Amino acid sequence: MTKTGPIGVGIIGAGNISDQYLTNLTQFPDVRVLAIGDLLEDRAREQAAAYGVLNAGGVDVVLNDPDIEIVVNLTTPAVHVEVSEAIIAAGKHVWTEKPIGIDRDESQRLLDKAAAAGLRVGVAPDTVLGPGVQTAKRAVESGDIGRPLFAQTNFQWQGPEIFHPNPAFLYAKGAGPLLDMGPYYVSTLVHLFGPVAFVGALGLRGQETRTVKEGPLAGTEFPVEIPSTVSVLMQFENGGQAISLFSTDSPLIRQGVVEVSGTEGTITVPDPNTFGGAVTITRPITERTVPPAPTVQDVDDIALEGVLVGRGLGLLEMGRAIRAGRPHIATGELGFHVLDTLLAIEEAVESGQFVTVTSTVDEVGSIPVEFDPLASTL
Repeated sequence: MTKTGPIGVGIIGAGNISDQYLTNLTQFPDVRVLAIGDLLEDRAREQAAAYGVLNAGGVDVVLNDPDIEIVVNLTTPAVHVEVSEAIIAAGKHVWTEKPIGIDRDESQRLLDKAAAAGLRVGVAPDTVLGPGVQTAKRAVESGDIGRPLFAQTNFQWQGPEIFHPNPAFLYAKGAGPLLDMGPYYVSTLVHLFGPVAFVGALGLRGQETRTVKEGPLAGTEFPVEIPSTVSVLMQFENGGQAISLFSTDSPLIRQGVVEVSGTEGTITVPDPNTFGGAVTITRPITERTVPPAPTVQDVDDIALEGVLVGRGLGLLEMGRAIRAGRPHIATGELGFHVLDTLLAIEEAVESGQFVTVTSTVDEVGSIPVEFDPLASTL
């Protein structure tokens, strides 16, 4: 029997990012956060007390609660699949932080188990479901920039060791700027262009070792195990192209850059690691100018559409979709395609060859303008 009323939600993983989820999930009328679990049970209890959640403790507190329908997996990427499979085995839907897993085989196994059980998997980032990216997506789909041709994205700065007290894991295998930040940018591009067909990439290590700058480990050196700069070319199935830079070697900070050029304009998309931001369209030059006279171009400001909230939006949309019996947007298949693309980029760096992305996805859905996370609809 289909359940009615607010969606029962549990959280596994009470680390820093749980604050962002709990801030929003506890404010959504269509959600009830019923339990928080963590290997560090005291940490789970502290978060529960801070956000008014009644039950907390170990992971079993969440998995064994019959009123919980969706479990948020906020564990580390290395155990994402293990924890998500335990959630499926407990008969509950999964919303997992990105990435869905760290390799293709285990991630596909998770999706197969969920499908066999009649359960759903949702995958972050849900920033791309916020008014920023969604407003830009609607503008592109309505033809405001003509036919989309290519995109440019940038994420570059000098690296997290300038503030992080223990940054070594961010430079270990399975991490780095590509796998840590890449999901935001690749997810945005797939929303705008559709699935990726093949990729090419170059990578380098700016330094073989790095030094902790802050905290009790300040002065400690650690090895850099992965490329700290990755330059990427992407070809999409629909013929569009993108060039992306992911780097923690740059003294210049230039982050959150997503620009899509079409036959009639270039749209600037907000930082895909945020839910809002400015959307503009720069139009082609209409009057010839001669230097030193400045080039003048018309720039249209596009008003954001939708309600601005934060992390938890994707889970809410998935929960409402479950109640309505329709597909949700941030599917496991989309999350798998993004992971497949990122791993293909790694393989292109290693081989020096273009690499085909073997997975694909159907057309990615959009958040309706009238979608209101703060409304009571269930």
